[in-house]
Formats: sequence, C-alpha cells, structure tokens
Amino acid sequence: MACPCMMSAEQRDARQRSALIDKELNSERDTIKRQVKVLLLGAGESGKSTFLKQMRIIHGEDFDEAARKEYIPTVYNNLIKASKILCQAKEVMEIPWGDSSSSAHADRILSLAPSVDTAKEFAEVVPALKALWADSGIQAAFGRRSEFQLGDSTQYFYSRIDEIQQAGYIPDKQDVLRSRKATRGIHEYDLTIKKVPFKFVDVGGQRSQRTKWFQCFDEVTSILYLVSSSAFDQTLVEDRSTNRMSESLNIFNTIANNRCFKNVSIILFLNKTDLLEEKIKTVSIADSFPDFPEGKDTTDLKDVQTFMLNMFDQQRNNRDKLLYHHFTTATDTKNIRYVFEAVRSTILENNLDALMLS
Repeated sequence: MACPCMMSAEQRDARQRSALIDKELNSERDTIKRQVKVLLLGAGESGKSTFLKQMRIIHGEDFDEAARKEYIPTVYNNLIKASKILCQAKEVMEIPWGDSSSSAHADRILSLAPSVDTAKEFAEVVPALKALWADSGIQAAFGRRSEFQLGDSTQYFYSRIDEIQQAGYIPDKQDVLRSRKATRGIHEYDLTIKKVPFKFVDVGGQRSQRTKWFQCFDEVTSILYLVSSSAFDQTLVEDRSTNRMSESLNIFNTIANNRCFKNVSIILFLNKTDLLEEKIKTVSIADSFPDFPEGKDTTDLKDVQTFMLNMFDQQRNNRDKLLYHHFTTATDTKNIRYVFEAVRSTILENNLDALMLS
C-alpha cells in the first residue's frame, strides 16, 4: 500500500472517497441486519393502507399541507363514485325515487367522467350530489349497503361535503385516513421507530394482486394480518358470491400454516371495530355464520369479537404457537398508536437475537 505522503492529491481524494463509500456500505449492511420487515396482509378493504398512513402520521414525516393537497381528487372521486354506486343499486333493487326530480340529478352524476380532479368541476356537481343524498330512495339503498359494494367512508364524506366543496379546501388528516384508493402493486415505507429501522410492505388485497404477495416473503420479521370485522355480512368486490369474512379466514389459514412463516410472528388485527359496533345493532352475525354460539348475544361487541377471534384461531394447525391479536380502528390515530406500541414490543421480543438488538 502506498504511503499517503507519496500520493498525489488526486490519489488521496480517491482513497478518501473509497473509505467513505466502504463506511456507508458497512453502515447500510448493519441497518439491513437490524431492520424489522413487517408485511401487511389481508383481503381487500381490510384497512392495510390506512394503517400505513397511521404509521406515517405517528412515526414518520406526517402529512403536511402539500401532502394532504394530493388527496383532494381522491376525496372528490370517493364522493362521486359512492353516489354513482348508490344510484345504480337503487335501480337494481327497484327502489322508487322519493322526489321525481332526483332522476335528472342521477343522470348528471352517472354521466360524469371516471375522474373529477378540480375544485371547479366538483363544485358544479355538488348540488346534484346533495339532492341525491337527501332523497329517500338513495337513503333506502344506503340502508341496504351490505348487499352491494360501497365505501365505508361514504357517510363521513357526505357529512363533510359543505367543507369539501369550498374553493380552498385542503383535506385534514381524518379525510386523508378515510379516503380510499385501491392498492395496486407493492408499496414500501421505511421508518425508524425508537432507533430501530422498520420496513412496512403493503400489498394489494384483491385476488388479482395476491400473486405479488410471494415476492415479499423473503426475510420477513412479522406479518400483520388485517381483517375487516364489520364485513361479516358482505361479499367480495371480485366475487359477489363469496362472503368477505370467509375469504379472510381462508387466506389466514394459508398464511398461518405456511412453512415459510414457521418462525415469523403473525399478529391478527380485527379491524373496523367502530363500524362493527354500529352494524351489530341491526344486523345479526348469526345470519351469516349460523355456528354463532347459543346463549351469546349477537348485539354484544365482546361476544361477537370473541366469536370472530375463535374462528381465526381455529384456522391454525400449530396450537403451541401464540396467536397475537388486537381489536383495532385503523382510522383512530390514538387507538393505532396504543396498539402498535404493543405490537412493536411483541416483534422485538420475539426477534431479539436475529435483529441483534440485545
């Protein structure tokens, strides 16, 4: 090796650059070794993307004004899509209009392009959206929404329509969390939480997207499996004959009993507790799942959640392995902050040696 004093200035610069690159590579290798890779799995509409947004709010860069502005077209189109679906469902179910003038409003909404992106375009259709939402025929269809595919946040965004139609509207964090755009492909988000690097991987839950799941299975530390607990009486978007909860159970069976995940902690999130609590007041889970235990109350949240948890627990062949679980509301930042602290501890405790955190 040449003595530094015998090197030219150019050679010394090259040596320093090489040393710096080696240091960065070593640091990156250490980070990767310590990295916690968390895979978010579950059927479509289970709340995976919402959970990832919460991780960004709680532990990441949050959503500043510029980031929230990017969701303006999504909010507009969530409302318009919901109105289109309700109009179509009303016709299929042969529900009459409460006000005959609503028919013209429906024609206006149904003729819109797939995407409305500007405040001016949206403001022009707000009167039609409001008139339709006020119509008893649309409300009757909304009351039967479990019979068709309607976004969970439809009522929320209609309650906000006066604010949303304003020219200077910027979505707040709750609008961002409740806005819905189907996940296509694989999305990764890196965070450092209490000095530990996490990589969250979100993959689309629709059947057409599940072939991509296997691309993400390497070096997984933990799997968060999300379930839409309120969807026990609904069918899939892709298959109108398959119950959503039954589909979630089948997928969980495949994941929980996969030999690839023998040493991976699987944490079950029975999500959308808020919607479940509201639904069981009027809809009995026993109608969809007749094996609901006699003597238990179909309107009692704890009884219903215990029944659901047992259904998922029974899918597992390995009875010696603990099933970590949480009841969650992904749109509630306080709830997710509390739950994820418990999840983080579980993951780190179960992988202490592998992650070199001791």
